[in-house]
Amino acid sequence: MTIHITANPLETGTDELERLALEECIKRQRVDREVSVLVIPAGRCEVAIKFARMGARVTVADQPELQREIEGRILAAGLSDEIRFVPCDFPEFPVTAQNSPFDLIISRRGLCRLPYHEAKTIVRQMLHQLKIGGKLYLSILGLHSELSEGYAARDQIINERFAELSPELADKYNIRGPVSLYTERNLFMLLLEAGGSVLRTLTTTYGNVKGIAVRV
Repeated sequence: MTIHITANPLETGTDELERLALEECIKRQRVDREVSVLVIPAGRCEVAIKFARMGARVTVADQPELQREIEGRILAAGLSDEIRFVPCDFPEFPVTAQNSPFDLIISRRGLCRLPYHEAKTIVRQMLHQLKIGGKLYLSILGLHSELSEGYAARDQIINERFAELSPELADKYNIRGPVSLYTERNLFMLLLEAGGSVLRTLTTTYGNVKGIAVRV
């Protein structure tokens, strides 16, 4: 089943996770090395463009049918040489992506489309696409947010928490099909069980959860 999520439904603008990733890029550039970044899914390319304008080598991965639209945004930004598109039926992960292994991987929104055990497989693949010491920045929809109102799986453990949102919220945020909503602890365990060394997790004002893990 295809699930369409137009944007992070409860947050806009540069969020804390994005800010931390951009700061990490700057730190790595200070030691005189080129930084490679993967953004998956590409979304509207705002994050990728920010990294590219900082001098990073950026790869974006998203659905093949979105390639023309995404490359149009990259061209309009004047960054065709700095950002490369890789077709990817996300949440499936591209086996080979240009500029891999990466220093940084940023993934927002997509993993909520999967049951927990499948999300763990994808996170493990992401970690394996990082250099040793590379960092994964992950954002996912939160259980302690507006989205949990009328959510049938609200009281299930994370391994079984996979259901559709209430019809009202599904219409409001254009989120179709079953999703997993996470607590901060759920995200911590996802990163840990996938093999990452968890550096930080946080819950936003709106209830979404975010985490940073490093490949060791």
